[in-house]
Amino acid sequence: MITIQCTDHIGQTLSSATTTDDLSSPTTRRRHKGDIMSPEKRSAVMSRIRGKYTGIEEIVAGLLFEAGMEFDRHASDLPGRPDFVFREARMVVFVDGDFWHGWRFPLWQDKLSEKWEAKIGATRKRDQRNHRKLRRMGWKVVRLWEHQIEKDSAMCIKKVLLVISGCLSGQRGNPVQRDDAT
Repeated sequence: MITIQCTDHIGQTLSSATTTDDLSSPTTRRRHKGDIMSPEKRSAVMSRIRGKYTGIEEIVAGLLFEAGMEFDRHASDLPGRPDFVFREARMVVFVDGDFWHGWRFPLWQDKLSEKWEAKIGATRKRDQRNHRKLRRMGWKVVRLWEHQIEKDSAMCIKKVLLVISGCLSGQRGNPVQRDDAT
């Protein structure tokens, strides 16, 4: 049992509390309440989640195609297998899910089990490592988040086109477009 006392600047006790928690442990108090599904049901649900050609990725692909852009997808020759690759501009785009890639992760990581916290934390570190590798190789990197695409997909495409134009300004000045673009 531990007693904690709060004192003012001259040492007078303002309040005190007693706890049985081990406060010497560096672990953060978790808000995770446990899984509501059985392990079998959770496994079935998780197995249906795709890593490529997701809904938000297909929205971006459709808009880039409508804009007349030429791109490769999931290039295995580049770190992190970027979702969209514009080789002539040396620019890549990652389309990241808010949960899987940890958008504002420090704010909600304690709601997860330790296993999921470690998994998403490792994904964030891998994303950072791949970003650095690509930049060192001379590539521009754009990351679009799921919530940004859902909120304003047109603005996300404008951002991509703007970066491509900047990358190509020394070469041609215009983004790479398909021959059949209207």
